[in-house]
Amino acid sequence: MAGIALLIQQFTSVPEILTSDFWPVFFFLGGLTFIAYIVAFLGIKRNPQMGVMTILGSIGIKMIFSMALVLIFSLKGKGIDLRFALIFFSLYLLFSAFEMYCLLRNLRHQN
Repeated sequence: MAGIALLIQQFTSVPEILTSDFWPVFFFLGGLTFIAYIVAFLGIKRNPQMGVMTILGSIGIKMIFSMALVLIFSLKGKGIDLRFALIFFSLYLLFSAFEMYCLLRNLRHQN
């Protein structure tokens, strides 16, 4: 996904298509998704009966930390502009879809 973002930034005619806060948000959400995936994966491996609860718990914690990030960015600046909101929610959805795809693929191997 980072490569796609770099290509969009390099080959578009609009120089500021990505906000200056894109890379910190990208790495924060990437790290948070990695941690949530590891927690859910270990929870599934440790106790398969509680696998759904660990997945929901990791998603909930990821959502809380993401909302905290948006709050910090909105308090830091004079508010959130439309570009930041679009970039944040698109990255959040892409990372969440990737996490769910990987977790569901691991659950299929257990059945």
